[in-house]
Amino acid sequence: MTPPTIDQATFDELKETAGAAFAVELVDTFLAEAPTMLAELRRAFAAGDADAFRRAAHSLKSNGNTFGAQAFAAMAKALELGGLASVQAAGGAPIAALDEEYARVAAALTEIKRA
Repeated sequence: MTPPTIDQATFDELKETAGAAFAVELVDTFLAEAPTMLAELRRAFAAGDADAFRRAAHSLKSNGNTFGAQAFAAMAKALELGGLASVQAAGGAPIAALDEEYARVAAALTEIKRA
């Protein structure tokens, strides 16, 4: 069985801790900023900028963990820890996979915030 895109318990804890309205604001901010962070990850990859690559991956990991996007966060963590060289060796495929997972996360968060 495939785990859910967003861990509901983690998201519920965020709503309880931050308040439901603020949690929605956080989701909106993430949905607005994540594409820029992903673009920065791709830019750093193309430029061979290992430090910028690690920082972008770290930010994406942290944001994913905030919302309970466990697979997304794990993928970003693997990029952060594996570094630029591991992604270069894989021909950039891990970035494409992260982009695909982000699309699932964005759709799930959009649905959850409506609930």
